[in-house]
Amino acid sequence: MAALWKLPILYVCENNLYGMGTSIERSSSNTKFYSRGDVIPGFKIEGQNILAVREAFKWAKNYSAVQGHGPLFIELSTYRYHGHSMSDPGITYRTREEINEVRANRDPIEIVRRLLLENSWA
Repeated sequence: MAALWKLPILYVCENNLYGMGTSIERSSSNTKFYSRGDVIPGFKIEGQNILAVREAFKWAKNYSAVQGHGPLFIELSTYRYHGHSMSDPGITYRTREEINEVRANRDPIEIVRRLLLENSWA
């Protein structure tokens, strides 16, 4: 209905790469979630970068509502540092090296800190 009526709706999937103890590769035949909208266009962005998220949503709002193109599907690539719940410690299906790699290269706080300093915004 959203595509048929060109409704200005933004569908968002926050993809943290893991379900309850399972990687997306083991639970989905199509891990490109942004492409699942059939006739609804979609795209994937780095959800750990707040400035990229802000700009993407500004563009998406303009595209969907102002320009009248209708709905969009946006996949935010994020990361969950800890297990899903008390019964999921998060250590059986990923390594400490993986978690440390994400913290070193994709941590949202570090990304913002780096952008603020490199661009003299602070």
